[in-house]
Amino acid sequence: MSSVKLEKIIERMKLTNFTPELDISKVRVRVPDINRPALQMAGYFEHFEATRLQVIGFVEYSYMEGLPEARQKEIYQKLLGCDIPAIVFCRELAPNELFLKYAVENNVPILGTKKATSAFSAEIIRWLNVQLAPCISIHGVLVDVFGEGVLITGESGIGKSEAALELVKRGHRLVTDDAVEIRKVSDETLVGSAPEVTRHFIELRGIGIIDVKTLYGVSSVKDTQNIDLVIHLEDWNKEKEYDRLGLEEEYIEYLGNKVVCHNIPIRPGRNLAVICESAAINHRQKKMGYNAAQELYRRVQESLVNGRDEEEDD
Repeated sequence: MSSVKLEKIIERMKLTNFTPELDISKVRVRVPDINRPALQMAGYFEHFEATRLQVIGFVEYSYMEGLPEARQKEIYQKLLGCDIPAIVFCRELAPNELFLKYAVENNVPILGTKKATSAFSAEIIRWLNVQLAPCISIHGVLVDVFGEGVLITGESGIGKSEAALELVKRGHRLVTDDAVEIRKVSDETLVGSAPEVTRHFIELRGIGIIDVKTLYGVSSVKDTQNIDLVIHLEDWNKEKEYDRLGLEEEYIEYLGNKVVCHNIPIRPGRNLAVICESAAINHRQKKMGYNAAQELYRRVQESLVNGRDEEEDD
């Protein structure tokens, strides 16, 4: 099961640690959702999602502070006795000494942030959804071409890395070469990234390893990118019929999500970088409502109809 270290969350969200005496090195968050324990503060613990990160905003804090001390002890003991990964206080709010005492006794890390409750909640949920999303690793190259995430796949040695390098030289951005980690962040969105070890590197047979970030600058690389289009490279087969119009889309499926896929035959003289650019622009144009193949089909149909009408007039 995927998990994120609490230390990583603290670093990413720039959180203050109110309980530095606790060892948080082994604390992990495994659920991408958060919980605001308003009902729990009122004493209702049925269906309490203790495995989630708990977020306390101004409303919960005001209610807590207004409770009699005896009631505070009762609620705090019950709340902090649960197996909670951490509790975050928003809006620069700070827990009182009683709350911290029970937190330390039960090994529950207490954190703080300056951000508003809604803003922090939205940001942490979005980030955790990416970090904890179902993930697979495939062989391929991912490049940001005109804002479209183009995943180039194909057999080893067919020219994927060379195409990526040419695209980088033409001003586009490399996300990853050789290994692509694909995460399903929603039912419609796949996000690709590079393994930490190979990030920003390209392997070219006969030359070796190239550091794209060092050679071409930080503007030539990107850490993550949505996967919008797949280009599958394959050797040219004279016996195979290739789509020449593109009236019907072909798809490939990753983690249950379908992505538009173009099968591109390779032969000497074909410029892969230009083909990838054209495919990316055409895909973007289709998303904006214009389909060149359908427009050509419409013109041909109109021409045929007009030709028949002229024959009838004659």
